[in-house]
Amino acid sequence: MKEKNRGFLILFIVLLALALAGFSLSPLLSGILENTRTASQPSPTPTQTAGTDRLSDLQAQARGYELVLQREPDNQTALKGLLEVRLELVRLEQGKIEDVIAPLEKLSELNPNNRDYSILLAQAKEYTGDRDGAAQVYRGILTQQPGDIVALEGLSELLVRQERPEAAIGVLQDTLSAAPQVNQLQPGSIDVGSVQLVLGSVYARQQRYDEAIAVYEEAMKADVEDFRPVYGKAVILKEQGRTEEAQGLFAKALELAPANVKDQIKQQAGLSPSPEVPAPPEENVEGETETE
Repeated sequence: MKEKNRGFLILFIVLLALALAGFSLSPLLSGILENTRTASQPSPTPTQTAGTDRLSDLQAQARGYELVLQREPDNQTALKGLLEVRLELVRLEQGKIEDVIAPLEKLSELNPNNRDYSILLAQAKEYTGDRDGAAQVYRGILTQQPGDIVALEGLSELLVRQERPEAAIGVLQDTLSAAPQVNQLQPGSIDVGSVQLVLGSVYARQQRYDEAIAVYEEAMKADVEDFRPVYGKAVILKEQGRTEEAQGLFAKALELAPANVKDQIKQQAGLSPSPEVPAPPEENVEGETETE
């Protein structure tokens, strides 16, 4: 039963992530980590993954940035360059995720108001097994920006993977409880609808479907134009065998959803996706290719 539920929720969580606030660096790390998880295949040699010259050039660049940082440890140009090179080496399976943590920690420290580095740092720490360190980074972001949806989603997912779903639920419920006061002081700081979606997904993963549906229905009442809670409820009803009710909600979600997620909804609903038609250049949205 658990494996069945895991299967239907994977697409659900991916679509929610796609619809939530974007993050420029996280798709990069996600793609890299996905490549490094294909351990069943033999590791390619340097000549298979990149030309020898390319690999030597990257290694030389890394050494150059390291020398600069020995003299100027706060040189952000060198830190960013080293991070980029080491990520590329990881992508080519010639480096380790552990190698990106040091420059990320420094960049995060030097840019406390830019949570991008901190999010990427948390992801890297979790991947290397430092889950407590990852949680600490996420909590640090939320101390400064309590409504940061990417950090909230990252922390809640981390807690669920640690088999601490009640802790994840508590974090999200506390955020929702604080939202009226926080938004009064700083309007728009916490997107209540997006936090509800993350909470609903946590409930659903725990098979607490009634609570998940209640959260989605509350979100649907608050914003009748948001397709995400409609879709979330439809997925759960389908899993429960309430097919007719689910199809009606899938149809409604399709009406409300932006074009870039309609095919995912159709696939989950059991409908045939639309044929792929290349979008005109002016209609392309940065980052869509990475998240599909």
